[in-house]
Amino acid sequence: MPPPRTRGTALRHRLAELRGPDVPAKALDARALAALAANPGCRRRAILDGAGVNKAALAGALGSPSAFGQSQFALTRGNAFEAKVKADGGAELLRLVHERLDPRAEPPADARVPDLSAIGPEGRTARTALELREATGARGAWTLLDHPMLALDVAGSPAFLEPDAVVVHPDGSWTVVEIKSFPMVDGSADPSKVGAAARQAAVYVLALEDVAARLDPAPRVRHHVLLVCPRDFSNLPTASAVDVRKQRAVTSRQLARLTRVQDIADALPEGTCFSPDLPAEELTAAVESVPAAYAPECLSACELAFHCRDRSRADGAVTSLGRSVRAELGGLTTVEDVLAAARGEAGDPHDPAVAALRRAAELRAEALGEGVGACR
Repeated sequence: MPPPRTRGTALRHRLAELRGPDVPAKALDARALAALAANPGCRRRAILDGAGVNKAALAGALGSPSAFGQSQFALTRGNAFEAKVKADGGAELLRLVHERLDPRAEPPADARVPDLSAIGPEGRTARTALELREATGARGAWTLLDHPMLALDVAGSPAFLEPDAVVVHPDGSWTVVEIKSFPMVDGSADPSKVGAAARQAAVYVLALEDVAARLDPAPRVRHHVLLVCPRDFSNLPTASAVDVRKQRAVTSRQLARLTRVQDIADALPEGTCFSPDLPAEELTAAVESVPAAYAPECLSACELAFHCRDRSRADGAVTSLGRSVRAELGGLTTVEDVLAAARGEAGDPHDPAVAALRRAAELRAEALGEGVGACR
């Protein structure tokens, strides 16, 4: 007789059913997790990411292929730059950490670079935690963890994360290192790209804090991460300390708001499956059975954005106009409701949103020489 399933085992089995038979799970990385945290109200993304569904393949099967993602050229360039930064046992990387974040410490020499290889993500996570504990106990020495594996609970489902590097300082504190291939010109980089890197690093900081909380005494996880980029237009590395306290707080708060994956899965119709091999009609019905929270920002963060945008426009949802517009309109959720309120055909006149719309309609009609209520 097989052993009884625990709640965790049952959830993993259910998520495997949602992916489809023999469909491997797609790992939830920090970039996707930061995007998920930026839109915690989207149950569709929460369940798809929690189940490890390949959203790019799903979007293609739905007839709305996504252009989201990095080019192969960018990936190759980034890997080559990272290899250069970590050459010679990470000597240059550790020099930058010492220079930018811990200049009062002894210069790094003969730093430890432990082997973190293990079987499966769970094994690598356990090995990383072991090496972090040992490095923290060995005060006075520098340790570089190259591509450690961290785990973070996301809506009741574990996400395995792999930062570029984590450095343990001689005082036992920990620093996240992000290596990016976009240039840092005259000491500064594209603010939007730096912001994206900071949000990604904040996810790693949260995961590291979970590891630190299990140690006694708990080591300090630094909230200034090191961002390493090419200097100017060369291939030489330079670095900057980035304060991620704000991004960490926002990400932590948003992740706490996520509906648990188990609750979303329990609400799905029996037999729901998101396998791209299903017929288009069946697959569309499965995707539409989970409510989405589309906003224009999704276009730069989610592979299903084109599909969700088409559905949002077809339903006349005001969210397709942006979150700021949606927030201003209160209980008016569709474009039809907004126009009816502006024309005076519906809506509570004491509602500030309705009153503002009617006043705007009057001003428009006056400016165009039309009668009141001519809003179209």
